[in-house]
Amino acid sequence: MSANTQTQQGTSPEILTFGETMALLMPSGGKGLEYSSELHSLFGGAESNVAIGISRLGGSVGWFGRLGKDPLGRMIFKKIRGEGVDVSRAELTAEAPTGLMMREVLMGKTSVYYYRKNSAASRMGAQHLDESYIAGAKLLHLTGITPALSESCREAAFEAVRLARKHGVKVSFDPNLRLKLWSIEEARPVLLELAKLADIFLPGLDELKLLYQTEDWDTIVAELRKLPGVSIVKGGDNETYVVTQDEITAVPYFKAEHVVDTVGAGDGFCAGFLVGVQKGLSYPEAVRIGNLVGSMIVQTEGDWEGAPTWEQVDAVLNDVKHIER
Repeated sequence: MSANTQTQQGTSPEILTFGETMALLMPSGGKGLEYSSELHSLFGGAESNVAIGISRLGGSVGWFGRLGKDPLGRMIFKKIRGEGVDVSRAELTAEAPTGLMMREVLMGKTSVYYYRKNSAASRMGAQHLDESYIAGAKLLHLTGITPALSESCREAAFEAVRLARKHGVKVSFDPNLRLKLWSIEEARPVLLELAKLADIFLPGLDELKLLYQTEDWDTIVAELRKLPGVSIVKGGDNETYVVTQDEITAVPYFKAEHVVDTVGAGDGFCAGFLVGVQKGLSYPEAVRIGNLVGSMIVQTEGDWEGAPTWEQVDAVLNDVKHIER
């Protein structure tokens, strides 16, 4: 049964996420934006990247947010829906345009330029949340990008968490720190408060160093153990760490054979990890799935285009050989 069919019958997908998704333009041929005469039209957004990744892995997932009622918004809406993600609570509005980002990779360094101020998504507020939709899910996933967009988006993020906790829905939070959106001084209290409200905290190690203002691993672990939930720390020394009150479990990365585009790796990890949780795996086992999905995504250009199916993941896990012809 598709996610859309489920919501029409009054139930929600098992996993929900929400936030801004933007149109994405990238130059062709490895040229910089300044010198390229051709641009690829794509789209991306941390939360919709995760949702598409979950759907491709066979998970039950919905994404909601606000898009402009314009060609870019309609394109994004239809493509997310086409990936099997429930978008029944997403909105196309004439109030403001769809956000836009442009990305280039020069000499191995990625640069992203945002054109999202006063976008449709930035005007999202608590009034746009559907309490019954959130209440019917099993897990709500959000990122620190949404509260960085505007004061109303910040209110929406905290209200969504409040509604989830009210109805016994678990909360997953990826801080996804974006210093082009707000300063670390502004971000720190907001992101740490959301971490305290989460059942699953999904930070990167570099983010933790900024949030806790220390380079010391033992100090970081001590801070994480003050949180009520489990912490999944990405970006370690070839390992992802599962930090609980009692122990630290290191889960090795999967080696990517050919890195093409590193953007979206963290979102791919979250998708794989959350599907593992959805399947009832232990946290270390779910992290292993997340590590694998992340390594697969970086081998394809685009934010989510390289997201694998569960069959592809299972083939790697079980060392199934690819037959070319």
